[in-house]
Amino acid sequence: MNIIPVSAFRDNYIWLLHNGKQAAVVDPGDAAPVQLFLNAHGLSLCAILITHHHADHTGGIQALTQTCPVPVFGPAAEAIAGVTHPLTEGDTACVPELALELQVISVPAHTAGHIAYYDQDVLFCGDTLFSAGCGRLFEGTPAQLQQALSKFVALGDDIQVYCTHEYTLSNLAFARAAEPDNLARDQYAQHCEALRAENLPTLPTSIGLERQINPFLRTRCGTVIDQVAAHSGKRPRNDLECLTALRAWKDVF
Repeated sequence: MNIIPVSAFRDNYIWLLHNGKQAAVVDPGDAAPVQLFLNAHGLSLCAILITHHHADHTGGIQALTQTCPVPVFGPAAEAIAGVTHPLTEGDTACVPELALELQVISVPAHTAGHIAYYDQDVLFCGDTLFSAGCGRLFEGTPAQLQQALSKFVALGDDIQVYCTHEYTLSNLAFARAAEPDNLARDQYAQHCEALRAENLPTLPTSIGLERQINPFLRTRCGTVIDQVAAHSGKRPRNDLECLTALRAWKDVF
């Protein structure tokens, strides 16, 4: 299975999975770059997977399905035009053309009905988790975000994480403020800066790496707690208070 980032808009990635003949796409906010890639590589679209309702993740559904009517998987809890297979936690998105079976996790936080797709190797997390960061809480709560991140961590360190935005460098700047002394993070930042200098994606990342460098997965670390306390003037009493303060701090960083 090949997994290719198709760039869209300013910083979106539409993930395209293909076997050399058939292809599925995750969160096609724009049909044009997807169609260009399919045509250039002689691929036929066989499925679309959607994580949440925001237009930069759904805007290409209509144009793609007009030319190629394929199954469109998406969250059952959100009204998204074109979704033919509404899913919730415990369901499976089956794409037989790619011998692909992705399990579904419900991760309301960024939006109220957000879902993610995973198997033993990969996680398509939409806008819930980013490298060195996490998604804004437009419709959900910090408690829901904490639960979502816990579900991701439980999948294991080796899972490759396919986020949908190239936010890594800006997230790393905040991570440095939230935890100034983190050698693994600094080494990762150098690696990512070199990639971006060549206009290469910093993604995918992995759960194991994110546990080392992402402050939103490090809310039990004393150094992160100390920085949150210094910034907010109040020492968090538990993981949720630390996560809540971190997200509020990042919103204005």
